[in-house]
Amino acid sequence: MTMPNFFIIGAQKAGTTSLYHYLDQHPQIYMSPAKEPFFFNHEINSNGELVREKFGGPGRSWNPVKFTDNPVRFSNLEEYRALFEGVTDEKAIGEASVLYLYTPGTAERIKKYVPEAKVIALLRNPADRAYSAFLNAVRGGREPLSDFAQALREEDARIRDNWHYVYRYRDRGLYYGQLKRYYEVFDREKIGVWLYEDLSADPSRMVQSVFRFLGVDEAFVPDTSSKHNPGSVPKNEVGRQVIRFMNTALPVVRKIIPPASKVYREDTLRLHKIVQKRALIDESPPLDPELRAELIEFYREDILKLEDLIGQDLSLWLR
Repeated sequence: MTMPNFFIIGAQKAGTTSLYHYLDQHPQIYMSPAKEPFFFNHEINSNGELVREKFGGPGRSWNPVKFTDNPVRFSNLEEYRALFEGVTDEKAIGEASVLYLYTPGTAERIKKYVPEAKVIALLRNPADRAYSAFLNAVRGGREPLSDFAQALREEDARIRDNWHYVYRYRDRGLYYGQLKRYYEVFDREKIGVWLYEDLSADPSRMVQSVFRFLGVDEAFVPDTSSKHNPGSVPKNEVGRQVIRFMNTALPVVRKIIPPASKVYREDTLRLHKIVQKRALIDESPPLDPELRAELIEFYREDILKLEDLIGQDLSLWLR
């Protein structure tokens, strides 16, 4: 059975959902119908079965089986491979799981099972990414705090108590160490790094450079007019309850629909957009400038090391 030959590894809230949908339009690219399988961020035993980690945290059990907006879960490698049973003659076969960048051991597992894989990282100013991730957790009813600064103060304690990765708003922006693991495992030409800021400024140009990296026809022009999974917050308490209900109901729906089906991708996306339009406000409250400056200073050393690692100018992030 077919395996993917490229992976979008993250970062979360850096445009990976939009990139997934733009790549999915290309006739020479097959994207997993389930955008985020979250397979290789788990340990895999000698029988090809997943070994799942359990997490602490508030609300419902944060066992990864129940966690995430797109909780497609697989027990073993063969079930994961079934995601790609629809592949015909596409040259590039991929999936996009944002925990792959952050979770230790993922790079080694991908290398073991797909030795010639290419990996794509899409990075965003870590201060802005952290705040966007916080708002996303608030929107989904996961984050018990309403104040971002307080959530940052609680982060070290949450990590010690093994809360899920979704609560590590600041820590997940330390990209240098996360990407370094991939550069230690994969040849440099197998790793492509792009910036969220470039995707926002000129999506067509950026996506065509990804086409070039994947070795598909770069003359193809995708429709990049739609933004996917934009930052937003509930309109009111009713909107918050609607979002919570959706997060509870969608896993049930997805158990009925095979994750490898086209219906899975298109209909669940359509439902998500309907709920978002009715329950959310597209404009999120701005990040406090002083707190943003503190975060940028926190990330300064990591950003400078990241510049050397990926060979790109990141001075815009330090302003």
